Amino acid sequence: MNLKRTVAVAQKEWREIVRDRLFFALAFVVPVILMLMFGFGLSLDVENIPFAIVDRDGSSLSRDYAHKFIDSRYFKFLGYSFNERELEPLLIDNKIRAAILIPEYFERDLLAGRPAQVQTLIDGTFPFRAQTVKGYVIAINSAISSSLLAEYLTRLRGIPQAQALQTVQPVRLEVRYLYNQSVKSIWSLAPKLIMVILMISPPFLTALGVVREKESGSIYNIYSSTLSRGEFLLGKLTPYVGISMLNALLLWVLAAWLYGAPFKGDPLFFFLATTLYVVCTTGIGLVVSVLVRTQVAAMIGTAIFTIVPAVLYSGVLVPISSLTKSAQVVAHLLPAMYYTDIVLGCFLKGVGLRALWPDVLILALYAAILFTAGYCMFHKRPKV
Repeated sequence: MNLKRTVAVAQKEWREIVRDRLFFALAFVVPVILMLMFGFGLSLDVENIPFAIVDRDGSSLSRDYAHKFIDSRYFKFLGYSFNERELEPLLIDNKIRAAILIPEYFERDLLAGRPAQVQTLIDGTFPFRAQTVKGYVIAINSAISSSLLAEYLTRLRGIPQAQALQTVQPVRLEVRYLYNQSVKSIWSLAPKLIMVILMISPPFLTALGVVREKESGSIYNIYSSTLSRGEFLLGKLTPYVGISMLNALLLWVLAAWLYGAPFKGDPLFFFLATTLYVVCTTGIGLVVSVLVRTQVAAMIGTAIFTIVPAVLYSGVLVPISSLTKSAQVVAHLLPAMYYTDIVLGCFLKGVGLRALWPDVLILALYAAILFTAGYCMFHKRPKV
C-alpha cells in the first residue's frame, strides 16, 4: 500500500467532486434539503383533529360535555350539525375526521342516575390516527364520567368533592413518559432522519463516483497504472467518507438545534459510531458500483438497497417488534436497524458503548464484509 498514490487518487476525486456542480450539490446540498423537507413535512403527532357535534339534547349538561372536547388541544371544533345526515358528506370530503352525537334526554338520564349513551364517529382511513383519536375520546369521556359520578355521590351522601373522587377512582393510574417526556414525534424522528439520510447519501455518492469512471472510460487509466486495487479503492472512497461525516455533523446540528431533539449522550462515541455507519453505507455503494456499468443502473440499484431498508426495516415509522416475523428477520440483516438503536440511544436515552456495543460490533462486521466483498469483486483486469 503506497500512501502517496492513495492520497493522489483522493485529491483527484475531490477535485472532480468540486468541479462538477451537480455532483457537488448531491454531496453537500441534498442531505440538508432532505433533512429540512422530512423534518417539517413528517409528523406523527395527532392534534387539531377537525370534528363536529350533533347535540340533540341542547341542555346545559350536554353543552358542558361538548366543551370538554371543544376546549381540548387535540380537537379542532368546526361547528354543530343538526342531524347525522349532515355528517356523512363532511366525513367523505375530509372536512372533519370525527363527530360526536349527543342523544336526546342526555341531561335527564344523567340527573336520574342512569347511563347516557354517546356515539362517536371516527374516520378510519388512517388506522394509526383513528386509534389515537379513539384513545383521546376514551380518556376525555372517562374523565367526564368520573367527574359526574363524583358530583352525584356528593349530592347523594353529602361528602366532599375530593372524597367522592377518591371513592369513584380507588385505583389511580399515573403515567410517566421516559426519555421523551413531551411525547413529541419530532424528537424521535429527527435522530432517525440522520440514519435515513446517511443510508441514502454515501452509497449514492460512492456508486456514482466509481461508475462515472466506467462510463467516461477513465477507468482504463486506472487499469493500466501501477495502482493496486486497495490503493485505488481507498483513495476513491476516502473523500466520500469525509463528505458524509461533514453531512452527519450538519444533520446533528439540525436535529439538535432546529428541531430541538435533546442530545444526552457522549458526542465522541456518537461520531465514532456514525463514522463506522458511514463506512458501512459507503461499502454498500462500493458493492453496487462493481456490479453495474452505468450511472442510471447505479442509481436504481442503490435506491433498492438503501431507501427501502432505511424506511421500512429500520424502525423509523413502524417499531421492529410490530413487523411480521419475516420482516423482522430482514431488519436484523440490514445495518439501518442497528444504527437507529445507536442514534436514539445517544439522543434520547443518553447511553453509550456499554449499552450499545452489540450494535457497534455488528456494524463493524457489516462494514468489514462489504469492503471485503467490494475489494474481491473489483478487478483491474475486468472480464470482457
